[in-house]
Amino acid sequence: MLFVKISSSIKSSRLRLMASGRVVLPLVHSRYRWITLEQQHPFLLFKVGQTTPRYSTWDRVRGLIWLRPGAVGPMTWRKSYVRPHHCDAALFGKVAKTRTTWDALNGKGNIILMGLPGSGKTTTGRLLAEKLDKPVVDVDDDLLTPYWGMSVADKLGQIGDHRFLEEEGKALLTLDKQASIVSLSGSNPLHHDSMAKIDKAGVVIYLDAETETILSRQKSMKVDRIIGMGEGASLEQVIEARRHTYEMWHDLRVFIHASDTPSDVASKVMAAISRFHDDGGHVSTRDVTGHESRSTFLEAVLQGLAPDGGLFVRPSQRPKFSLNDLQTLLPLTIRERALRLLEAWIHPLDISPQELSHFLEMSYTRGLFDHPRMCPLVPLTRNVYTQELFHGPTASFKDWALQLMPRFYTRAANHLRPDQRFLVVAATSGDTGSATLDGFSRHAGNARVGAIVFYPTNNISEIQKQQTIAMEGPNVKVIGVDGDFDYCQQTVKRLFLDKAFHQDLGDCQLSVANSINWGRLLPQVLYHVTAYLDLVKDNHVTMGEPVDYCIPTGNFGNILSAYYAKEMGVPIRQLVCASNTNNILTEFLTAGSYSPSSYSLKSTISPSIDIIASSNLERLLYHVTQDPGVVHQFYKDVQTEGKAKVTETVLQKLKSLFRADFASEEDTLNTIRKVYDEAGYILDPHTAVGYHVATKQGTPQVPIVLSGTAHFAKFVDNVLPALTGAKTDLDPHKLTVEDLLTSASDLNGKPKMHSLLSSIASKPKRHSKTVPADYVQICHSIIEFARSI
Repeated sequence: MLFVKISSSIKSSRLRLMASGRVVLPLVHSRYRWITLEQQHPFLLFKVGQTTPRYSTWDRVRGLIWLRPGAVGPMTWRKSYVRPHHCDAALFGKVAKTRTTWDALNGKGNIILMGLPGSGKTTTGRLLAEKLDKPVVDVDDDLLTPYWGMSVADKLGQIGDHRFLEEEGKALLTLDKQASIVSLSGSNPLHHDSMAKIDKAGVVIYLDAETETILSRQKSMKVDRIIGMGEGASLEQVIEARRHTYEMWHDLRVFIHASDTPSDVASKVMAAISRFHDDGGHVSTRDVTGHESRSTFLEAVLQGLAPDGGLFVRPSQRPKFSLNDLQTLLPLTIRERALRLLEAWIHPLDISPQELSHFLEMSYTRGLFDHPRMCPLVPLTRNVYTQELFHGPTASFKDWALQLMPRFYTRAANHLRPDQRFLVVAATSGDTGSATLDGFSRHAGNARVGAIVFYPTNNISEIQKQQTIAMEGPNVKVIGVDGDFDYCQQTVKRLFLDKAFHQDLGDCQLSVANSINWGRLLPQVLYHVTAYLDLVKDNHVTMGEPVDYCIPTGNFGNILSAYYAKEMGVPIRQLVCASNTNNILTEFLTAGSYSPSSYSLKSTISPSIDIIASSNLERLLYHVTQDPGVVHQFYKDVQTEGKAKVTETVLQKLKSLFRADFASEEDTLNTIRKVYDEAGYILDPHTAVGYHVATKQGTPQVPIVLSGTAHFAKFVDNVLPALTGAKTDLDPHKLTVEDLLTSASDLNGKPKMHSLLSSIASKPKRHSKTVPADYVQICHSIIEFARSI
């Protein structure tokens, strides 16, 4: 039997145990009772005995609780992460700030410093006050001591830990300051009411110091306990518990390292404040006027494509992580890493860190990904490591973005236009379609958001097609187009510029789920950073040692997200772009020429990268030239002349960042066989394209991270001939989807069969509509579906 120490303010509640196994309810009040954990996972029933509760709602349920395996004996600490099964908002101790609520402070918001004892709050506060010419309030010295008429230490000795938290909270409730620097005590965030009040009056900055740094400073100050330590708990355990409370309150995070001087910390906080007040926003790659207003993250996600036909980018203030910052991420879970990375990209007035944490918890869970590490890094041969990005529900790397992006989108829709309907349109070369449908049906089914996917009827694998047309959900639709992927993608772009079409849609707004949507591209940065961290964590490289990344790509989105990871500070030496025989990207990155009109699309055994018009090149060109005028002219030339060329200066810049090559069909088949013979590992054709190029362009002494973009079973019809050669008369291209998946399961080798992919053969086909490559008919199909949302 488990016993739970919980505030007596809770009567009874049903709680759902989250997959992360992390923390929860705060020690808000001074009275506590032991209660019995009566019902097991997935729902737990907590009952409080003996006292009559003051509250019976989930208003007070936030923060830390402790579980122990018995009511007597030495305390063995365990942490559990719970939330009410009926109310997401109750998970968080704070109410998320918005631009409206922040503007209401009229420039008088406080700068509130929060962190563990020893993180430097007091010293930093004084330095900031001097730099910013603002008054400073140190809660311990300037509020608690005069309020009580005695020192904090004396008060603690007089009343003890539990009552101290309540009395400290009462004192903090009296604080009424504006435009000040406020340095909190380490225990202030444990009291919900007072913390909620002060949180509304400013921006809360978490000085996130490493545990080793805190322990070292505590030792030098001869401190061996802090407020809230229960009997039998170590300082390390309480520090860990405190961290989870701080996660519930912060708006901004500043990493603090042992080598940082007080001046360094103050400078980091100043930089964070500067970014908070002006994060640069998002602009169109083609904004030659410079007069367009900058879009927030939520606005960019909701619009998808800029009004002038360009793509949204962050023009400046893109995040930077030092090697020490990356080292801080090393021991964290992938969701914890993702949170810290996204915090740096997304303004907290768009999506708060607490909301982001919840989104990540819902999107990257063990139930949706069939591997505990989500995207494990697997040694292949020599210096090549493949990052398996195919453990999501549709078995491709697209799941990484499209399990999270729908939550961004619904957050934007509900916040910016709560009364409007939305339709997300996607063109797919195979993987985006099923991932889009799965993500939006799973995470946006009740949000007035529909998703419609167009796929080229004859240019995706049978399993990809079955995944797409078998997808169920009241808010999703699939239509086959008798054309290639480039036609589908160009049609989607044309739809956004068609004013008459938008009028026909009425009050339904159009958006996109392809990587041209900034909210779709950004999550891909997360796994590229994690790949390097895992190399270090698994002792394949030391922190700071350079590596190469090789990425098979057609639309340039996956490799562009790796470019952002490199720009952030990940020690990536070279980005290697791998193409199949549709090698327009190879020509662009090696010669600076981009001529879609001179290419005719070839159908290959790696169909997801059978693309000629690579949309995300536009973002790269913007970053490399830092001139939207160049981008505007480049794509004007492509449109009018069918080709364009960059200057020699730009070409040299591209060559300093990228290498590029391609694999023929024969190269791809031979690579699948070669890697299987040498390593017992089965590559899908796209990853095989990458492996072939990686071994040609890489350096034996430099580790290479190869993006494993899809599970081989999705393309087993093309994998089987590579593995069997002439040993069988069986034609896999004539097999049913069920037979293909059975053949995939029968193969001996790694990776194991994808558990979520195995079931698709038995799913009924729910979408059978196809249309010719005719713009008018496509428009009619969209309008018809939009009316049903």
